[in-house]
Amino acid sequence: MPRNVLAIVDDLFFASKIRGTAEQLGVSVSFLRNTESLNQTVLREHPSLIICDLHSQRIDPIALAKQLKGDEELRSIPLLGFFSHLQTELQRKARDAGFDVVIPRSAFTRDLNDILAGQ
Repeated sequence: MPRNVLAIVDDLFFASKIRGTAEQLGVSVSFLRNTESLNQTVLREHPSLIICDLHSQRIDPIALAKQLKGDEELRSIPLLGFFSHLQTELQRKARDAGFDVVIPRSAFTRDLNDILAGQ
């Protein structure tokens, strides 16, 4: 079964980079724009990974993590958040909320191939 990634990213640069890298790797990627249909989307698409920009203005990443990790059916889906390296308090909040991996944007960009490939 091919990898399927769900991304929550407002920034067009990062969205484009994720989309282009996913195409090169043969990974399916969908972008979630709001939380109204989060559970239905996740259950329908069965993502291998959820990527979230912790600076998203459309979705509250902390509430998202708590919702996903609080749901018996969804908590096993890996949740990766990326942030500006200057926002260490946001990093701590994300980890406390349930993000499995929290990395700076620079590391996310550098490691995007491996992240999408599941390595």
